[in-house]
Amino acid sequence: MIQHAPILPILIPFAATLVLLAAAGRGLAFQRAIGLAAALAGVAAAAWLTLLADRGDILVYALGDWPAPFGIVLAADRLAAGMTLTTALLAAVCLLHASHGFDARGRHFHPFFQLQIVGLQGAFLTGDLFNLFVFFEVMLLASYALLAHGGGLARTRAGLAYVVLNLAGSALFLIALGLLYGTLGTLNLADVALRLQGLDHDFALARLAAALLVAVFALKAALLPLSFWLPLSYAAAGAPVAALFAIMTKVGIVAILRVQAIAFAPAPATADLLSWLTPLALATVLFAALGALAAARLRDLAAWLVLGSAGALLAVPAHAGTAVTAAALYYLVQSTFAGAVFFLLAERIAERRGEAADSFRAGPALAAPWLALGFFLAAATVSGLPPFSGFIGKLMLLEAFRPTPAAAAVWSVLLTAGFLVMTSLARNGSRLFWDRKPDLPAPAAGPAGWRRATAIVLLVAAGPLLALFARPVADYAARAAAQLHAPQAYIGAVLGKDAGSIWRQRRP
Repeated sequence: MIQHAPILPILIPFAATLVLLAAAGRGLAFQRAIGLAAALAGVAAAAWLTLLADRGDILVYALGDWPAPFGIVLAADRLAAGMTLTTALLAAVCLLHASHGFDARGRHFHPFFQLQIVGLQGAFLTGDLFNLFVFFEVMLLASYALLAHGGGLARTRAGLAYVVLNLAGSALFLIALGLLYGTLGTLNLADVALRLQGLDHDFALARLAAALLVAVFALKAALLPLSFWLPLSYAAAGAPVAALFAIMTKVGIVAILRVQAIAFAPAPATADLLSWLTPLALATVLFAALGALAAARLRDLAAWLVLGSAGALLAVPAHAGTAVTAAALYYLVQSTFAGAVFFLLAERIAERRGEAADSFRAGPALAAPWLALGFFLAAATVSGLPPFSGFIGKLMLLEAFRPTPAAAAVWSVLLTAGFLVMTSLARNGSRLFWDRKPDLPAPAAGPAGWRRATAIVLLVAAGPLLALFARPVADYAARAAAQLHAPQAYIGAVLGKDAGSIWRQRRP
């Protein structure tokens, strides 16, 4: 049974998708039951996979028992397993929130939600660049349907911009894969690493293919100047959908980290391709901080926060060593949950404020102490205030960057952006909860419902819990980073021990 563990995080939501499509006429209650059962089973499978991966062995699953590099391979190391667990936890919470009534606003919400999980989990687990493209396309299909769920002009407009940009990225991805396969004769990542090191011709084509791959991943992660789609799309999406989308930019970041550590860094032809990432990443962080400062609504602010965390993480690959990567992985997990909770809070606050909605202007009296507490905890986490996990993650990043040549720039930008975000949250939080307009009566908002309340509480609690358990989470991140930056183990697990020995012999 253990040998099948890597495919379970993909197989469970895929099977749920088929069941939901086959039973489309059974009613919403049935779809909710199947979806939530699959989400919980996905959490259990991802947790089990993480425990297995933490033993130190890389679990490889060859579909159809075709050996790599000829067949489709899934590879679960600590990084992939940890990302599947993060995705499964976030997806389960978002689906619980959506089951209060958001899923009833359109057709086929639950199949598309499960399909989105398939794309996310597959992107983290695949060991093949072509199948990474396939899982990216699955994500694009499902995310467009989820973004448009509920209808409306704003969502349609945002969806069109989102799809056009991502289709352009898909075209570049295919061109990069064609160049890489034409040059190396393989798209299996472990085999690409071997062949790049032994490449004695076509250096220019290999560099071009690698540069296009990084550009595609950077587009998926919303790197400036290709980041304008993210605030528009995420702010227009429904609350549980936008909260799930908080993990999507991390797919591109993890893809860059993996390809850089396994294939690019040891290969002389491609080792210096990421130097341009750092200035653009820092520009993205500042751009997002200014966007947060100028945001007119809480959902807009939440979208800018997601962009800011992606920018901070995009500064990592060009300086990726074990310490920097470990800090980035901890920061990735805490920033994902911290960004997601603001979308859920924005929806509930908008319901309680009537016409004022979640805009940062005077509104009716908001007598909701639990919402105020949730906002404060989430704001303290995302602002990086001690003792919350945002402070620990940012401190780990700053300390890890200290020995690098970019230390001064990274410190200046991250601290400045943190101050701007903290100012925006403090000012706008005061407007939401205390800036009252007496002539506006409070609307008769219905109860939050136990599903939505539980989802919000769970995501808010993630900040304090990740601070409380910072040591074990940081230790796991350190082990994952050390394993990522020792690619001979990955290559040996996928292609056999002899291939790992060849990699060590060729290493410059």
